[in-house]
Formats: sequence, C-alpha cells, structure tokens
Amino acid sequence: MTDAVLPQPAAPPAGAPGRVDRMRTGLKRRYARERRFKLYGLLAIGVAVGFLLLLLGRIVEQGHTAFYAHTVTVPVYMDPARVDRAYPQGTNFELLAAEQALARLGLADDAEGTKSQAMRGLFSSELKFIAADRVQRQPELIGRTVPIAAPLSDDADLYFKGEISLDTPAEQRRLSDEQIGWLERMRAEGQIESHFNSALFTKGDSTEPELAGVLGAVIGSALMLLVTAVIAIPLGVGAALYLEEFAPKGRLTNLIEVNINNLAAVPSIIYGLLGLALFINWMHLPRASPLVGGLVLALMALPTIIIATRSSLKAVPPSIRQAALAVGASRTQTVFQHTLPLAMPGVMTGAIISMAHALGETAPLLLIGMVSFVPGVPHGLTEPTGALPSLVYIWENASERAFHERTAAAILVLLAFMVVMNAAAVVLRRRFERRW
Repeated sequence: MTDAVLPQPAAPPAGAPGRVDRMRTGLKRRYARERRFKLYGLLAIGVAVGFLLLLLGRIVEQGHTAFYAHTVTVPVYMDPARVDRAYPQGTNFELLAAEQALARLGLADDAEGTKSQAMRGLFSSELKFIAADRVQRQPELIGRTVPIAAPLSDDADLYFKGEISLDTPAEQRRLSDEQIGWLERMRAEGQIESHFNSALFTKGDSTEPELAGVLGAVIGSALMLLVTAVIAIPLGVGAALYLEEFAPKGRLTNLIEVNINNLAAVPSIIYGLLGLALFINWMHLPRASPLVGGLVLALMALPTIIIATRSSLKAVPPSIRQAALAVGASRTQTVFQHTLPLAMPGVMTGAIISMAHALGETAPLLLIGMVSFVPGVPHGLTEPTGALPSLVYIWENASERAFHERTAAAILVLLAFMVVMNAAAVVLRRRFERRW
C-alpha cells in the first residue's frame, strides 16, 4: 500500500512578502499612534489633576489657619468706681483690662497712656461685650476680680499663627517689639490658649476679622437656593415636558429650542443686569435680598434644567410610550405615569447640578447689591443678606491681612457645599438609573 502524498502548500504569489511586511509596518505604526494617544490622554489628565491639587493645596495652605484661633484670659478687677452698674455696656472694659495687664507685668503706663493703648490693641473688642454681659447678669461681680476670656486681636492672632515675625522690620508690621514681648510673657504664664474657631461658623460678617463668620452668608445662600429651586425646577421640568412630549414640531418649536440653548451660554453678568432692571428698578423688590437673588439665579438655572430634562426624556425608550398607549393610557397618563418617572434620575441630576452652578455665581449677586457689608444673620426672604460667593469677594478686597485667611476658609466652605451637591447628584443617578 503506497503512502498518501500530502498536498504541498502553494507558493506565495509574487510580491506577497513585500505586502505582508508593509502590513506589519502599518500595524506597528497604528499601534504606536494608539499608544501615543493613550499617553497624551494620561498626560492631560495628570496635568489637570496636578493643577487641581495645586489650587486646592494653595487654598488649604492659606485658609487652614482660620479654623483655629487664640483666646486670652485676663483677670479684671471690676472697680466699683469705674464700672457703671446701671449701664455696664458704657464701661471701657478694654482699657480697664489693659491697665491691669500692664500692672501684672510690672510695667507702668506713661502720662499719655501709650502703653495701655498698645496693650489694648492686643485684645479684641469682644472683651468689652463679654465683660459687660457678665456684669449685667451678675451685678455682685462688681468689686471682685473676674477672669475674662476673649479673642485676641487679629494682629496678635496672626503672630501666633506665624504670619507676623520678629524678623520682619518693625516699620513693616503692625505689632511692635514691645507688644510681641507682652504676648510671649502672657503665653508663658498660660493666659493664651489655642482652640477651634467655632465663631467662624456661628457668627455673621464683621468689620473685625477675629469676629467674622460665614453663618450669615451660608443662610443667605441657602435661602436663595430655596427660592431658585421652588421657581426654576417646576418651570424647567414643565417646559421640557411640553417641548419634548406635547409641542408640535415646527419652526416655532425649533426657534424656542435654539434660544434655550443660547440662553444656557449667556454670561452670568447679563442675568445680573436683567435682575437689577426687572426685579429692583421695575418691581421694586428689596435690594440684596434672598428673594431677588433667588429670582436671578432661577433665570440662570432654567435653561440648564430644561436641557437636562429633555435629554433624560429622550433617553426613555419609545417602546415604553407605545406600550402605555397600546393598553389605553392617554397621552398625559403616559407622560406623567411612565415616561417622567423613568426619566426622573436624570431630571434630578440636572436640577442639582444647576443648583450647584448657581451657588457659585458671583457677578449677578454683586449687581443686585450683595457687595455691601451686612452683619448678622437673615431671618426672612426680604431682608438684606450676603452669600458665600459675595462674601469671598468682600473679604478678599478687605485691607486687613487677617481677612485673607478667612477668604480661603470661606472658599473651602463653598467648595464643600458644591461637592456635597454634586455627590448627591451622582448618588441619585446611580441609585435610580436604569440601563436599557
């Protein structure tokens, strides 16, 4: 029996090796381009993350000192000859504490009272109100020595935070060598303590940096966002539903869609001018109030909410609508009982992101009067108030050096609000989103 003859492979056609080599060379080039493209993408992401970390690091570096403060405890003898029993607030407790602090250090004041005034400059004006409040509540303290704990002045506080140094020439700093020596002696005696600066979150704005807080601005921003949400979300969702589900397609609808997209790109300062002309000059609503601020921010948020809602409605499969209509549901029932509930995660995400964007706007708030100093905390929608973005603007332009650290602290608070809102949008989308 003869062995089977195996078929021999056919000889490659002429020129085939050259084509194979060219194909391999082309593949190598393509893979090299893909690797370079990925590398460029990673490099771009790295640069963006690097700049973000640099920005956040600079803000944290400048603002972390605002989250702690220094308090001085001064024993004050409530001299009956100088304390006004009927009206303690009229007593100059700051000068009284300064004179007695000098005496405990073994120093005598001069005829002009220069040293007592210098010592007085180390104490915050809050000392006067704290002492007066204690005397008013406990009149029996008059004639006794009472320890009064009060914040240090902004310059003294900056010295203990390392912002003022003896190495700096005396004419270039606001604390003299003598004042710094007094501070060191008081710290050595245990009169000065460092603690968490709760006043930053429990007080409103103030002309004195050591007493300034963000509470008024936080409440003002919250009230504005409340007005914005109440107005913009229902109107935006309703407009999107009509345009996407009910409006007949035609030139008018296309014109409206184009204008909505254009309004989303209008600079925010234009909305501020519109709010100034419409809500303040024409409707005579209270200037710098959360009501006016919320109305202006609602105008800004409307295009974003409409666009996000329409995109969410388009993402719902047409089969859902067809199935609902097939079993006898009306057009309205189909939209509100089937389409809108399925699109709600995207609607909520768009609404929250638009609110977060409105929270960080500054230009329109400045144009409606939120650039002025407003102490205290607002208690209504028509009272003058500040907002976190405008507070950052005001503090950064203040002349006192201690306001600069509080500016960075206010930016961190604002960023925390925006991170929380954006995180809520992500959680809601992942929690309720459906894959089709």
